[in-house]
Amino acid sequence: MTATRPWCVIGAMGIESGTRGVHEVSRAVEALREWQHEGAAMQLHPGDLGWFQRFGADATANAVRTWSRDGRVLAVGLLDGPDLLRLTTAPDARQDEELTRRLVDDLVTPEAGVLPAGRVAVEAPLDALLQDRLAEVGWSPDEPWTPLRFDLAAPVADPGVRVEVVGPDRADVRAAVQRSAFEKSTFTDERWREMAAGVAYTDARCLVAYDDRGDAVAAVTVWSAGPGRPGLLEPMGVHRDHRGRGHGKAICVAAAAALRELGSSSALVCTPSSNLGGVATYESAGYQRRPEVRDLYRAA
Repeated sequence: MTATRPWCVIGAMGIESGTRGVHEVSRAVEALREWQHEGAAMQLHPGDLGWFQRFGADATANAVRTWSRDGRVLAVGLLDGPDLLRLTTAPDARQDEELTRRLVDDLVTPEAGVLPAGRVAVEAPLDALLQDRLAEVGWSPDEPWTPLRFDLAAPVADPGVRVEVVGPDRADVRAAVQRSAFEKSTFTDERWREMAAGVAYTDARCLVAYDDRGDAVAAVTVWSAGPGRPGLLEPMGVHRDHRGRGHGKAICVAAAAALRELGSSSALVCTPSSNLGGVATYESAGYQRRPEVRDLYRAA
């Protein structure tokens, strides 16, 4: 579990890139927690790694990439699917020339093992030098995403429905709502247990909303990055048989309340701008739109 991945190398400029299994995932989660702060550009969150953990510890370890200097993690990436690397850096390393050169070298060279050949995309904070350098070598903006934010300085209103915090005994209910909400979802109670066993879930909660008949109608998982830092909704969904009745709004309000209880300063979520219904649901719950963000992609 701690073996170095085949692509892990020491850079000539002192930047070490790679992953060392489960231990490196824990280091990545801790770094991501430290990097979350109010006013930051939308970026990879520890909850993103936590949600990926549903595929198991080995799969998560294989999907996480880190770049370090002198033992300090400077950048973390998550290979979220075969052709998307979600990547962020320490706030004070966004304009780091040495780090950026190494990142670009690793991203544009399939032999480095960070990204495969063909069409691939990279998500990076808008204020990172990496955005400019990838554009200079021919990468192009991809489809827009809309981040939304709920300020948690004041108490959150009652969602108006019964909401339950899910534990192992109700994991099957949480999983069933997820599969109904997302047609291609493979989420199961076993995968919920894998997720809950991950280090990021220490600061997370799964919520299920019920209607007046006692049916589970919506669900969300919320991820805190620690007191005074932004939390994340990932994912949120409404059961396909119970849509159009305000349950999405209710579970989003409940999510904000849960993150406030965990000490989060705000609740964040990001969805494709083309998902007009999703954006409208978050806005109806009190989430405020932030400027759109775009991945950068390299054509095949």
